[in-house]
Amino acid sequence: MTQTPPTRQRQIVYARRPQGVPTTDCFQLVQVPVVRPGPGQVLVRNDVLSVDPYIRMRMEEKDSYAPVMAIGDVLVGRTVGQVLESRADGFAEGDWVVGRLGWQDYSVAGPGELQKIDVALAPATAYLGALGSTGVTAWVGLMAFGQPKAGQTVLVSAASGAVGSVVGQLARLKGCRAVGIAGGASKCALVKETHGFDDCVDYKAPDFAQALARAVPQGVDVYFDNVGGPILDAVLPLLNNFARIPLCGLVSQYNETEPYRVKNLREIFNRRVTLRGFVLSDHRDLWPEATRELIEAYRSGQLQYRETIAEGLENAPQAFIDMLAGANVGKQLVRVRGA
Repeated sequence: MTQTPPTRQRQIVYARRPQGVPTTDCFQLVQVPVVRPGPGQVLVRNDVLSVDPYIRMRMEEKDSYAPVMAIGDVLVGRTVGQVLESRADGFAEGDWVVGRLGWQDYSVAGPGELQKIDVALAPATAYLGALGSTGVTAWVGLMAFGQPKAGQTVLVSAASGAVGSVVGQLARLKGCRAVGIAGGASKCALVKETHGFDDCVDYKAPDFAQALARAVPQGVDVYFDNVGGPILDAVLPLLNNFARIPLCGLVSQYNETEPYRVKNLREIFNRRVTLRGFVLSDHRDLWPEATRELIEAYRSGQLQYRETIAEGLENAPQAFIDMLAGANVGKQLVRVRGA
């Protein structure tokens, strides 16, 4: 794979804090020199990057579970790419790697920041989704905090998304009834026909609350929540006693300037519900077990995933904005150099 080392690269940097919904002028495409790797480092040519909802929280003025970005920072995000130049033991030119290397053409990183991946097992992009941190997030939330048992009902919001679609498939593998919530008839069809959920309810439908109740006649034992807001309120009265809610995200709220105030909060007390927010970085000890199960499910054909891929680093901001609006199916990715 030996190539002439690049001297210049593109980056997308954080240019302005959004007020509500981000706009493209919150981002700036710049040209900068490529940094050469030092001893113990590698130079990675980024091939595909992942744009994820958590990035919106990093754009706030106050820290959440992770430090906010400063104006001028390279946008955060996981990437998959190839080692172009190595000065680190254990890494060779041509190795495929995943790391949190940001929205840019090239990155310098140490071995501790990278994970080698097997592109003979699955496409490289899968390691940004179902076989990567996205799939591990689904596994940790469901298994560690949802604690599903065979015969129980697992309800999943954003069920056509990258995390939610994996949650439902894992629930089915554990012998549970999996019910999804998604936006629109086509997404609900995907959730049932491709990802194997037992049912899916369209939250955009005028009779959403009634349809949701019909879809879970035995109540809900585990609600894996990716969205928060009014959908959480609609679910709370349907929970069984001692239900568990792994709270993975609040994507319906990230662009809001006023917080949503949950109306049915009393149901958590009435039904003795466990509500647990979780962040994947707190549970690195669970990654090996989660990864083994995800790869086993993929090898056996029991784990399906979908991707939406935008072409070109310059289009990453719009892909991010569209993803927050729910325009994607499955994992939202950006091919750095385009088709």
